[in-house]
Amino acid sequence: MRIDSHHHIWDLAVRDQDWITGEDLQPIRRNFSMSDLREAISGSGITKTVLVQTVTDYAETPDLLAIAESDELVAGVVGWLKIDAPDAIEHLHKYLDLPGANYLKGIRDIAQDHVDPNYLAREESIRNVQKLAPLGITYDLLTKSPELPGAIEMVKACPDVQFVMDHISKPYISKEEMQPWKKLITELASFPNVLCKISGLVTEANWNNWQVKDFLPYTDHLIEIFTPDRLMFGSDWPVATLAASYAEVVELAESLTIGLSPSESESFWSKTAIHAYNLG
Repeated sequence: MRIDSHHHIWDLAVRDQDWITGEDLQPIRRNFSMSDLREAISGSGITKTVLVQTVTDYAETPDLLAIAESDELVAGVVGWLKIDAPDAIEHLHKYLDLPGANYLKGIRDIAQDHVDPNYLAREESIRNVQKLAPLGITYDLLTKSPELPGAIEMVKACPDVQFVMDHISKPYISKEEMQPWKKLITELASFPNVLCKISGLVTEANWNNWQVKDFLPYTDHLIEIFTPDRLMFGSDWPVATLAASYAEVVELAESLTIGLSPSESESFWSKTAIHAYNLG
């Protein structure tokens, strides 16, 4: 079994993706459906996926849950909450009253590039995330290096919550920068309730001429600090298509994890995601 722990779909006629701006992103300013995903994953060995939110709109998550309920490819959904809002948990319980609520496996908010780099460390943010633990809901961390200290503070304050780091916290691979990402991600990995997605790599590299060796300093470090049992594959499709096809993303992940044992490889491709999102 292979699980893609991180992909998106959207229909611009239903909901604008207001983050898709500028000439560079125009190739993905179109609709992407589950049918498109099925075509993209053909031959990859992917048998289940986790569908992740894209916009800060409470109307999106119910739509994602409906897709999961109607499409057997989707095993789980990561929805959205404004995590520092006083009514965040109220919105969460509205999700949990929906027909597809059993597919809601995780929650995230957009901390990367936030005007407040300590957004995740706010008292209200921490208080709301702490309330996910009794519900068995995972929290996905979406950060870059400037927001990692806030993420670390949140994790410290929420020892009972399962966390997943998205996109290895987006180090500046195109600039070959390791610090402060390396120091901060090492500290984050010291908390056993944090797992990490090997995802979103190609769009942090040079889109037009990346090579496998560009990523090895980052992924080798992650394998060391997290161990393969706490790492999982994610495609970040269709965003990744800005720099690579789905097949190329899978081939890259295979190349970066070629040294793993069969059991470690099983963790990377399926077991960690099953554990992260309680996929059953």
